[in-house]
This record gives sequence, C-alpha cells and structure tokens, in this order.
Amino acid sequence: MIVRQFLHWVRAARPGERAEATSALARAYLHSDLSVDDLAAAEGAMIMLLDDPSPLVRQAMADVFASSQKAPPVVVHALASDQFEVAQPLLDRSPLLGDDDLVDLIKAGKPPVQLAIAGRPLLTTTVAATIAEEATAEACLTLLENSEANITLSSVERIIDRFGHLAPVRENLLARDDLPMSMRQALLSKLSRTLAGFVTERQWLGPQHAEYAAREACEKATLALAAETPYEEVGELVQHLRRSGQLTAGMLLRGLLSGNVVLFEEALAELSQLSIDRVTGHVHDKNLAGFRALYLKAELPEIAYPAFRAALTALREGVLVGESGGAARLKRRMVERVIDLCAAEPCDTALFALLRRFAVEAAREEARLFCDDLVADAAIGARRPAMTPAITDARVAA
Repeated sequence: MIVRQFLHWVRAARPGERAEATSALARAYLHSDLSVDDLAAAEGAMIMLLDDPSPLVRQAMADVFASSQKAPPVVVHALASDQFEVAQPLLDRSPLLGDDDLVDLIKAGKPPVQLAIAGRPLLTTTVAATIAEEATAEACLTLLENSEANITLSSVERIIDRFGHLAPVRENLLARDDLPMSMRQALLSKLSRTLAGFVTERQWLGPQHAEYAAREACEKATLALAAETPYEEVGELVQHLRRSGQLTAGMLLRGLLSGNVVLFEEALAELSQLSIDRVTGHVHDKNLAGFRALYLKAELPEIAYPAFRAALTALREGVLVGESGGAARLKRRMVERVIDLCAAEPCDTALFALLRRFAVEAAREEARLFCDDLVADAAIGARRPAMTPAITDARVAA
C-alpha cells in the first residue's frame, strides 16, 4: 500500500521533504481516484501528521485544503486551531468552517485570527455580530471594509459604541450612504468627546471648559445633521438623542431658534409620549395654554419655558420669513426677538446668558456668511472678460 510506504519513509525524512510529500498526499486525497481503503489510510496518515513537529508539514496540508469542500473535516478543524501561520489559509476561506467554528475562534481572542475571519467572503450576520461584539478594532474595521459581509445595523451600532472614537472606523462609517442619521449623530458625539479629552490632555483648556466646548460643538453639528435628515427618520434620531442623554432643553431651544420646528415637535412627542398630531396641534395653536400643558408633560425645565414660549410667539409673528440657510443654524433675528420678549418679564439669569451666547453665535455666523458672499461675488466679477477698446468704441458709437 502506498500510504504504508509513505509512513515508513516520512519518519526519517527532513522537514522540507516531509512537507512536499504531505502536500502530494493531500492533493492525491482530493484529486486522485483512490479506493475507499486508500482514502481512509490517507486520512489516517494526515491525522497523524497533525502532530508533526515542523509547522511546514502542517502548513502544506492547510494550503492544499484551504478552498476544498472535499477535505477531511477533522483535519481542517485541527489545522484551523493550529498556530496562525498554519491556520491562516483555512481561516481566510475554508468552506468547511461553519458559523459555530468561526464564532468559537473569534471568542478565543487571538487578534490575527479575528482579523483573518473578518475578511472572509460571504460572512454571515451571526459571525459579523460576534466580530462586532468580541473582536479588536482592526478586525471590526476589516469587517466594515468587507463588501461581501452581511452586517446588520445592530452590529454597526455595536462597533460605533466600541470604536466610534477611532478615526479610521468613523471615516469608513460616515462615508456610507445607508448609515442612519441616528448613527451618524452617535459618531459625532464620539468625536466631540474624543476632542474634549485631547484638549484636556494637552492642557489647552480646563476639563469643564473643554467639556462645554465639545458639547456645544456636538449640538451644532447635530442640528446641522437634523436639518438634512429625511422627515421619516427624524423620530428615530430623536429617540437616539434621548437614549444617549443628549435630548436636552438647550438642544431643543437651539433647534427651535434655528427654525427646525419638525425636530422640536418630534422631541416633544418623544418626551411627552403623546401622538405627533396632538403635539403639532398644541405647538401651532394660538392659545399657549395647550403648549404650556405639553411642556410640563414633557418634563422640560421650568426656567427655560419663557424662551420656548417667546420663540413660538416669534414664529407666529413671521420672524423667519425670508430667512435663508435652512434650519441648520441659529437665526439672528429670531434670537434677538426672543431676547426682547424675555426681557419684558422676569427670567432666569442662566437662561439670559444662554440666549446671549446664542445671539453672539448667530451674529458671527451671519457675518461669516455675508463675507463669504462678498468674496464669491468679487471672484465672479474678476472672472468676467473685460470689454476690449474696439468693442467699447463700437458700443459708444452705436
């Protein structure tokens, strides 16, 4: 029997020779017309070779069996748990490694193994979810870059929770056209916290000042994102903001002063647990008694109520009519009108301070846009071709 002769010879052969012979035996197992007895003997020989002290021998089998459906499963499973250099071809593509096998290998926690599995073709949602939950940041990024992987939104959300602060992960996700707005906002929030930590670590700002600046920047970015959010996704974005503790009175007031009434109404519906139709009716009712009751049911802070009431009054007066820029930024006339209305009655000093900060921010943004327009107009004028003297004379003569 050929296998018996192979076993006698292999005991005394050098590692390189054993590896070549093992590769030939594995190929024969897959492609030669062996009898049932010879196949069983060959499989037994290869199982014995799993204990060969040279990784070259085991790697030779792994290379041959990596893409085959006909490989002996017991050999494939043993090689997949071998040292990484041996296991890699099987981890990359072996069809004999099922979801349970891959999940166990991921949970074993070896980063190179996790990385190899994350790049496999046609990864199932089960394996992708395990990578999102258990694997390293590098493996999760490889998963996101794997166009053949089946990744659910819940797995993407888990990757954001774990690694959204890392720039490569964040950039990959933000480049996706199908990423929900709630997850985009979660990435913005991660970025703001990362920047706050960076600034504090460098001692450029104190911890409280850095935290405030990051929160304000996140609110501004969130409102800009909300202005681009399709109507049917606004409710989901609001739910995310509430779950993450970001649906604050300050953010809602900023949104209303930016003219984003849809976000304001969805937030009140979420906080009050009333239907959006009832909330819309109270917000647009000239009688503010209904809005007052709605505000209380939403459990928003009492000290901020005068500003919200004044903002709704300003909206009914048409303060935003003719305003440009959509609902992505604070509107200067709106903020100044609310300050005037609030000044006519006793108001909390903290509320006034917030409104004044909004007024300064709105004025600076308005000035920046005005200057941008001036520069753009000047650039357009500079590109226009000047009339030649001959043309000018002809026009004058005419």
